[in-house]
Order: sequence, then structure tokens, then C-alpha cells
Amino acid sequence: MSGDFVPVDVIHTRIWKEEPEADNPFAAKAAYCFGYDVFGQMLGNARWVEMLYLLFRGEAPSTQQADLLEAVAVAMANPGPRDPSVHAAMCAGVCGSTAASTLVAALAAGAGGLSGGREVLLALRAWQEYGTDLQAWESVLKSEPARTLDIWPDLEHQPGFEPHGIRRSEVVDRAMACFARLSPGLHLSWLASNADALERAAGRPLSLTGIAAAAYHDLGFSPEASEMLHLLLRLPGAAAHALEQQGYGFRKFPFFSIDVENDPAKEKA
Repeated sequence: MSGDFVPVDVIHTRIWKEEPEADNPFAAKAAYCFGYDVFGQMLGNARWVEMLYLLFRGEAPSTQQADLLEAVAVAMANPGPRDPSVHAAMCAGVCGSTAASTLVAALAAGAGGLSGGREVLLALRAWQEYGTDLQAWESVLKSEPARTLDIWPDLEHQPGFEPHGIRRSEVVDRAMACFARLSPGLHLSWLASNADALERAAGRPLSLTGIAAAAYHDLGFSPEASEMLHLLLRLPGAAAHALEQQGYGFRKFPFFSIDVENDPAKEKA
């Protein structure tokens, strides 16, 4: 089936079209995502990342694009318990919050400028503006992060770089090499070739978030779509750690052990 279709008049969306059952207008006989038959053609044949790409881009990905997005999804799936989004989910899980509120906590803490969705959006805007112009990148990276009149706090570091890092980590090196090998675009390869120069200009090492942002750009996602996708891809780890912590209980929470002076519990023991 062609990827083009005319949307119905009642629901204004280019993304989705349903054909109702003859005896129940509230039940779908068939559903089409940008014209592709989800349950007749895609189900059992398409990969999850292909569905993601189709939803966000409105077209089916090439094999190379799907492979890159899948690699990014694996790398982003669990930011780890030190990440603010995962830590927030763990706090929610350990105190018995509902599943929905636990994931909302992860989204809220992971939405900002510290490896979060906002940082990705700003990094994508920089890619759009500077492309592969090394001189332009060096100029902007040597300056202070841009100040914005926005609801978001201003970043204290250039987007895509580690705020506290000393040198590029092995994890970032491996992700960059993998993404560059899979990418159908040119920005990841350019980034891998110029990483040292960019880090000297920024005075900080590249971060995994920065590598992911370059991958989103090579995949053709807009800054806004990349922000959404980044938030989505990081939720599995937050959910898993929250469930684990829920089972452990607060006495085994792994952070911030506090030694209280004159602790009655210790005196009683």
C-alpha cells in the first residue's frame, strides 16, 4: 500500500486512519499509520524502531536508518541510577508511587539541560545552524552558553558536552564509533573525526547525550522530535530501576547514606 492517503474529515491527523467494523463504528477493522497497514502489513514484520521512525518522520526508514535508531535506543535505554531521571524514578518507586507517577517523575527530572530532553533540543538546533563548519563550532564552543528568555534554566555548559568530565569516556567513544559506522548521514562521521578539536574548544569532553543528538540529526529528526524521542527512549531504565528499588525498600536505597550524630537507633543498638 502506498504511504499516502487522504485523512478523514472528522479527525484531523495525517498520522492515523482507521476503518471501522461494519457492526461497530467504535472498533477498528483496519488501522493505517501514514498509509501503512499496521495490523495487516506491519505487525509481525516491522521492527519497533521502524514504527517509531514512521510515527515521527511520516515515512518508513531504510535498513540503515532503522539499524542506527536501534543502536541509539539500546544506548539510551538505561541512563543508570546516577542519572537524574532514573534517580527520580527510584525515589518514586521506593516510596510506593503508582507506575504512572513514577514515569512522570523520570520525565520531569530528565527533561532539562543535564543530559535531558532540553539539552538534546539545543544540541540539534546547534547542528542545524553550524553543520560541519568546524570554525563556527569552535567559535561558539569557546564562548559562554547562550542565555535564553525561557521557562528553562540556562545551561551551565555547552549542550552535548560533559559538565564535570575531564576526558571522553570509553562508553562515549564506543557509541560514537558504532553510530558513525551505522549512520546514513555525514554528521556522526564528521563528529568522530573532529571530536578532539571540539573538546579543546569547549574545554569539556563530549557526552553520550551529545553523540545521541548527532545521531538524531543524521536520522533527520527535528529538534522538537529529538527532544520527545530522547525522553521516550530513556524510560525503560527508569522503570526497571524503580521496580527494583520498590522491592528493596528504602533501607537499601543506594544513595546518600547519612551518618546522623546522636542517632537514637544506634544508641538503642
